[in-house]
Amino acid sequence: MLGPNGDLGTPVDLGSQKIDSMLDQINSWLNHLEEKNDHLHASLQELLESNWQMCLEFQQQLGEIPNDASP
Repeated sequence: MLGPNGDLGTPVDLGSQKIDSMLDQINSWLNHLEEKNDHLHASLQELLESNWQMCLEFQQQLGEIPNDASP
């Protein structure tokens, strides 16, 4: 990046660019982790709902609860 005088920039400018690049990489990784976390949360929610439904069906087969029970 050229400095204000058209030069190649001072070491401070170059260090700032490196920090900006590192922050961009960190932000990208954090976004990736957030997406994975959201996907994991959704998958776990589906699993819990499926297990709850299976439990209800099993109890209904045993005649322990009425058919209209809900979580």
